[in-house]
Amino acid sequence: MSYFAAALARTPDGWTARELDLDGAADVDEVADRVRDLDGDAVTTLLFVEEDDEYLAILRLDADADEPRVFVSDAHAADSYPVAEIFTVAIEDPALGAAPEDDPPGRDSEPLGDAGLLADLGTSRRELIALVQHEGTLPADVITEVCERAGCVDELEELRGA
Repeated sequence: MSYFAAALARTPDGWTARELDLDGAADVDEVADRVRDLDGDAVTTLLFVEEDDEYLAILRLDADADEPRVFVSDAHAADSYPVAEIFTVAIEDPALGAAPEDDPPGRDSEPLGDAGLLADLGTSRRELIALVQHEGTLPADVITEVCERAGCVDELEELRGA
C-alpha cells in the first residue's frame, strides 16, 4: 500500500482516527461503505487519501446525507494512480460510476469536485483550492492544515505516528 488513507470520524464524544485499507475497492460507493463501517455514531467522517506526494483526495460522509462528497486535488493523478481514479471517476460521472468509454485519455492537472466540503469545518472552498495549488505544499501538509482547522490534528498525528 503506497497510499496513506486516514478516516477521521466526529462523534458526539469528539474525533477518532483510523487508517483505512482501500485495496480492492472498485468504486467510491465501496470506499464510502468502508468508511461508514468504521464508526456508526459518527456525525461526520472525513477520509483523506494521499499517495506519493502527488495528489490529495477527500471524501466526506455526513450522517444526514445519502451520498458522499468528494474532492481531488489533481485530476491528472487518476491517469497514474488507481486509488485516485476511484475518486475522480465518481466526480466526473457519478451516474455511471465509471468514466464514459468515449472519454479521451488524460485529464488536466486541476482540482476536481466539491471544494466546499470542508467549509463548515474551517476551510473554505477558496482556501482549500489555494492550499492544494500552492507551489511546494505537499498533500500531507494540506491534510495537516485542514485537520488543524477542523480540530482533529492531534488524532491525525497520533495515527501517523502509529
